Amino acid sequence: MPTDQLARQQYTEQQALVRQTAVIAQSQWRRIDRHSISDSWRDLLQGLLRALTGTQYTAAQHGAGYVERIVRVSGTVPQTTGRVVPQALAGIASDGRDLESLLETPLIGVFEDLQGGVDVDRALHSGMDNLITIVATQVADAGRVATGIGMVNDGAIAGYERFVNLPACGRCVILAGRLYSHSTGFLRHPRCDCLMLPVTHEEWRNANVDNTPEDLFASMSEAEQRKAFGKAGARAIRDGADIGQVVNARRGVATAAGPGGRRIVYTTEGTTARGIAGRRLGDLEKQPGSRYRRARAPRLMPEQIYAEADRLGWDRAEIVRQLQRFGYIT
Repeated sequence: MPTDQLARQQYTEQQALVRQTAVIAQSQWRRIDRHSISDSWRDLLQGLLRALTGTQYTAAQHGAGYVERIVRVSGTVPQTTGRVVPQALAGIASDGRDLESLLETPLIGVFEDLQGGVDVDRALHSGMDNLITIVATQVADAGRVATGIGMVNDGAIAGYERFVNLPACGRCVILAGRLYSHSTGFLRHPRCDCLMLPVTHEEWRNANVDNTPEDLFASMSEAEQRKAFGKAGARAIRDGADIGQVVNARRGVATAAGPGGRRIVYTTEGTTARGIAGRRLGDLEKQPGSRYRRARAPRLMPEQIYAEADRLGWDRAEIVRQLQRFGYIT
């Protein structure tokens, strides 16, 4: 069985555990007494705590066993130092805090909503969404952490490849297929369901990764592309823009008033002397509090480039030139 098939199998098993725990979380939350929210939830969460601890343990078992299966399928001799202990990852939150206290945090949002004038039903529904995010993340993290420990425990493993499952957000897509040392932490956001695909030393030396951001983008429907990257971002990528530049530009996004009072959407990301856009825009100046010189001209976001194209009647060649100018096409 190919290693990517094992990764998909691991993903399927992990998602089954996530769904199982989410169903229990929903069931318990819906039993909250509207007239005694705090006290009733503290009683109800005990059942969820037991269930979540159990699924964390199972996820950790699967995560450790996943590494063993990868090593066997790769035809490599295992070089384990000891045995991964799944119970060490069950009953605690992935940030180290007590799991019970973490399960109480949705109440904070509920009472903040109530104090802000939100009706009880809406506040409780929002709290349930928060709870589901928590349990999904904790189950996935238990599996991922066990996989990471299993990789360190086996000297046959050099590192891991990030295995992204669609649909996925833009932040995850741009990390697809990257190789990381087993000592490198796994970047993830709440409800992230990406996996580590353990890589042996031989595979690392002969890496020929097909799981790339470009491959994933090409396999997505236009609706999925728009959801992950935004309408303009997806269009820019289809026009040849670099996926990483499109996603990272969002980190410094801002708006300003342009000529005639028009709203201009720009970003400060990548506009220093070290960034592609900064070097292309030129006219750099040192700004207070900044280590590097930064371009004086604003770096337009893709949606602003397309808005200008519509307004000024640019053809595709000019749009591409502008995407190049602002560092989206390298």
